[in-house]
Amino acid sequence: MGSVTLTSLLRFARRRLLVPAGFAVAVGLTAFAPAFSDPPPQAAAGERELTPGKRRDQVVDVYDRLKSSVVNIHSERTVTAPADDPFNRQPVQPQRVNGMGTGIVLDPRGYVLTNFHVVDDVTSLRVRLHDGTSHTARVVSTDKEADLALIKIDPARPLPVIGLGTSSDLMVGEPVIAIGNAFGYEHSVTDGRVSFKGRDVSLNKDMGYKGLIQTSAPINPGNSGGPLLNVLGEVVGVNVAIRAGAQNIGFALPVDSVIPRAADLIGVRRRTGIRHGLALRDQAAREATEAAAKRSVSVELVEANSPAAAAGFKAGDVVERADDVTVVTSIDFERALLDKSAGQKIPVRVKRGDAATDLELTLQPGAKVPLTAADAVWKRLGLKVAPVGADAVAKANPQLRGGLQVVEVAAGGVAATAGIQKGDVLVGLHLWETLNLDNVTFVLNHKDLSTFLPLKYFVARDGKLKDGWITSVP
Repeated sequence: MGSVTLTSLLRFARRRLLVPAGFAVAVGLTAFAPAFSDPPPQAAAGERELTPGKRRDQVVDVYDRLKSSVVNIHSERTVTAPADDPFNRQPVQPQRVNGMGTGIVLDPRGYVLTNFHVVDDVTSLRVRLHDGTSHTARVVSTDKEADLALIKIDPARPLPVIGLGTSSDLMVGEPVIAIGNAFGYEHSVTDGRVSFKGRDVSLNKDMGYKGLIQTSAPINPGNSGGPLLNVLGEVVGVNVAIRAGAQNIGFALPVDSVIPRAADLIGVRRRTGIRHGLALRDQAAREATEAAAKRSVSVELVEANSPAAAAGFKAGDVVERADDVTVVTSIDFERALLDKSAGQKIPVRVKRGDAATDLELTLQPGAKVPLTAADAVWKRLGLKVAPVGADAVAKANPQLRGGLQVVEVAAGGVAATAGIQKGDVLVGLHLWETLNLDNVTFVLNHKDLSTFLPLKYFVARDGKLKDGWITSVP
């Protein structure tokens, strides 16, 4: 395991893999949290008086107030012809394909919600804000089933957070507004109507959606991940799909189903393994048709022997504040725990009956589960791989005994930054061949790893042997 040297097999590999200028984007792996002294800016929805029929109507008002809470996403991915394509007679050079999408700011520190399909298999991500500034982004967490993803940028100043409404009382025929990166035309705004509610849509045999909002607001490629808003400026959905060849048939994920999933994506347990022991329930009510939605978060369940149980939380408590964050959704509660570590005490105010109660939640590390080799390689290098035999790499070098085919590369991860691509076959790290995951972890856990850096890697790509450098390993 890790003991077979590559020296004899790869002695001839002398040329370093060249990456075209402007292609390799260095994406920071450590989330920088600016020290914001001012309260987080809000772009929340609210009641306002506008005169119908005037130039400054609801669409102008909503766009003007919320444009800074919507970001444009530009991605790059590498595609190759499928290996089993019968028409692929000759090796095809991988091609870089540009992608686009939209994101919704969830936290002033640069956490942005978008669709999973916007970031799937990308090698680099950049986010452009409404002020024109551009930032490198990294993927924090994903939920493929819900088609949602959380990405992170490091802004120079706090970003305004958009207000979340409810999709529970949407009316068919109600006017709605979409803001997004339509066909790459940044911060485009369109409006239309709610055409139907609860629409089930199948995009293909592998992908389908349940309970979507259908809208006539024009949605285009690039709008994915952006907000669908009502005329009060509340997010009622996340734009996700269009009907190809149709006229103004677009679809959005209902915000009430998005909120708990987004809370999980940004949640401390998923990101760091820290445990608080609360199961929360999101609720929304509206006093009148034209009034702003009032959201609240209540405790649905307190896990036994958890930090929440020790703090005195009870089922039915309404969470009003956590640390310095006003809580109106479960996302807000998890935002309050961002950048917190095990052992920290978090002040939480809850409403119990008619009385306010102050509690202190002490975060605890979750049970440590040893990382599998696959998890370790994904966490440290941003690679998912599968073993292949000698025949898969024979064209590159008949002496090779096999390798690990790259099946997924994390956007902004160590491997992506180093130029490793989906479809490559990793055949060596430093002096050792990589026939299985244990060979990779042997190198990553080597007591002298720091002396290997920058760490040389070897991949078989398009029938040729390529090499490159990994500059750092967390």
